[in-house]
Amino acid sequence: MRATIQRRKATKDTRQAFARGAFALAAALALAPLSGCSTLDENVVHRGYVFDNQTIAQVRPGMPAEQVLIMLGTPSTTSTVGGEAWYYISQRVERMMPAMPSRVTEQRVFAVYFDANKKVTRTGDYGLQDGKVVDFTTRQTVTGGGENRLLQTLLGQMGKFQYKF
Repeated sequence: MRATIQRRKATKDTRQAFARGAFALAAALALAPLSGCSTLDENVVHRGYVFDNQTIAQVRPGMPAEQVLIMLGTPSTTSTVGGEAWYYISQRVERMMPAMPSRVTEQRVFAVYFDANKKVTRTGDYGLQDGKVVDFTTRQTVTGGGENRLLQTLLGQMGKFQYKF
C-alpha cells in the first residue's frame, strides 16, 4: 500500500512539473513578439560614412587625391561624369516600431571634386534638403517611364478592335 501511495505521489509531482513547464513555455511564446520592443535607440540606424568635421575641414583645394584618400578613407561612391568626384554619404534612418517601414531623417553627402591632375578643385557638403535620398539597400537604378506600360497599352487597345468577316 505504501508503494502505491508513493507511485501516486510521484505521478502527481510529474504532472505538476509538466504543467509548470508547459505554462512557462506558453508564457515565453506569448511574450516572444514583444522581445523586440524597447524604449532604447534600437530603431535608429546610422548607415554609410562616419563624419569627423575636423578631418573634413582639412580637405583643401590643390590637395592630391592620395592625401584625401589617406585622410577620409574610401569614398561611398565615385563619379566620372563631368570630371572626377568622390562622395562620402551618411544617413540616419528611423522607424517608429520594428515592423514599421523606415524613413531617412538625416542625410549628409560630402563631395570632393578633382581636376584632370587628380587635385582637389572644390568640396561640397550637402544635406537632405539639397537633393534626393540616396538608396543604400535596393541596389537598383531607377529608370524613366512607368512600370505598367504594357498593361496600359493593352487596356487602351480594347476599344479599338475591328472585326473583319
